[in-house]
Amino acid sequence: MALFELSAKVASVKQAFVLGAGKGTRLKTLTATLPKPLIPIHQKPLITYAFDHLISAGFDRFMVNTHHLPESFPPAFPDGTYRDKSLTFRYEPQLLETGGGIANIADWLPADESFMVYNGDILSDMDLAPAIEAHEASSNLVTLILRSEGDALQVALDTSTGQINDIRNSLQTATATLYQFTGVYLVRPAFLDLLTPGKKESVIPAFLELISRNSLGGTVIDEGIWSDLGTRSTYLRASSLLSTNGFPKYGKQTEQQRLHPQARIHPDAHICPLSSIGSGCVVDANAHIDNSILWPDCQVTANASLRNTIVRSRQTASGTLIDADV
Repeated sequence: MALFELSAKVASVKQAFVLGAGKGTRLKTLTATLPKPLIPIHQKPLITYAFDHLISAGFDRFMVNTHHLPESFPPAFPDGTYRDKSLTFRYEPQLLETGGGIANIADWLPADESFMVYNGDILSDMDLAPAIEAHEASSNLVTLILRSEGDALQVALDTSTGQINDIRNSLQTATATLYQFTGVYLVRPAFLDLLTPGKKESVIPAFLELISRNSLGGTVIDEGIWSDLGTRSTYLRASSLLSTNGFPKYGKQTEQQRLHPQARIHPDAHICPLSSIGSGCVVDANAHIDNSILWPDCQVTANASLRNTIVRSRQTASGTLIDADV
C-alpha cells in the first residue's frame, strides 16, 4: 500500500516526464562515466528514487529524456520497465532545455490529461497529493510545487489566490514572500501551445506568459525532505540522509541497504554509519571509511583513510583522501 493515498480524481494523473538529459557538469569527474541520473545512491540509480516517489503517488507511466551517455540507460532498465511500470527514453542529440524537452515528447502525452514534470536529480519524499489536487481543481495550465525555505527563493506566490505573480523578479512584480521552486510541477497539455517543437528553449518565458494570463499556480509543500543533488556535497548529504531512519517515507527501507551484502569488507576495517558501500567492493584491513560513497566494484586498500570521498566503479583508493573523487 502506498504511503500517500490518492482520491480517484487525483489518480487520473498517471504520467510523468522525468528530466534526465543534463550533463551533470557540477559533479565533474563523477559523471565522466555515468550520466547523473544513474549515479548510485544506496545501491540504486538516483533516478529510481524519482520513480519510487511518483509510483507512491499513483503514477505508472514515465518518459525520460537523455543526452549525456544515453547508451547507459538501456542496460540499467533492460526490459523498459521499473517496478512493472512503463519507461520510455527519448534521446536529445542536442540539448533542448526543459521547454524544448517538453515539446519534444508531445507525441507521447495524452491529449486530455495533465502530466507531471519531475527533475531527475532530486531526492524527496514530499506528499505530492495536495499539489495534484490543487492543480486538478483549478484552471491553471501549470502548477509549481514550492518550498518556503531553500537556496534560491525566486518565485513570488500570492498565497491568498494560489497564483504566482513573478519569477526571479523578471516582471518586477514580485511580492515580499518568495519561495523555492522544487523542479516538480503539473502541466495541462494546452501548455504545449506556448512551446516550439524542435527549439532549444527554457520553460521560464512560457511560465511568465502564463502569469500574464493568471494561469500559473503554486502549491507550498514544506513537509518531508527535498534535496537537489546538483553537487558532490549534496550527493554526500543525500546518502547520509538515507542512512537515517524514516527517510524516505515511501518504499521499504530494506531496499536501501547502506552496505551491499556482496561487498567484501575486512573485519578490521572501520566503516562509519553514514558511508555507503556498493556491490563487489573490496575494503581491506584497517581501512577507515568516513562519510564516503563507494560505487560498485571498487577497492580501498589496507590502511587507507577516506573522508567525504567518492570512489567510482573499478577504481582503487589508497592513502589518505579527504574531499576527493577517485
